[in-house]
Amino acid sequence: MARTRTGSAVVVKKATVSRSKKPLAALSPTAASPEVMLPVVALDEQQAATPPAEPAEKKKDRHKAKKPKLVRDSFTMPEDEYAVLGEMKKTCLKAGVAVKKSELLRVAVSLLRKMDMGELQQALDALTPVKAGRPKT
Repeated sequence: MARTRTGSAVVVKKATVSRSKKPLAALSPTAASPEVMLPVVALDEQQAATPPAEPAEKKKDRHKAKKPKLVRDSFTMPEDEYAVLGEMKKTCLKAGVAVKKSELLRVAVSLLRKMDMGELQQALDALTPVKAGRPKT
């Protein structure tokens, strides 16, 4: 097979089997036609033709902000408190705000973080006690 370059693409041509009894020296690449010979490109021209590779530092910067690892958990709460999540979700939807129950819980956690210990203790005292673990069905 012979390779030729047209522009920037490499074209592969199949060599045909010759039934003539030419000497092998006549078929060598040095005696081949110009279409078999590849053009020699100077090193500077090759470097100019290929775009410079991005440094590894820049590639890392694009992916620097990693997503936080998500944790899946389960919990138990009274039905009436769980219903409040549904009511809040409906209220938000009426106001044009699409929200998920998990997002409402995350908002509650961020509000808990802002509370001082006295306010948190009062909120904990107002909760009805719940047994830990899964409820029996």
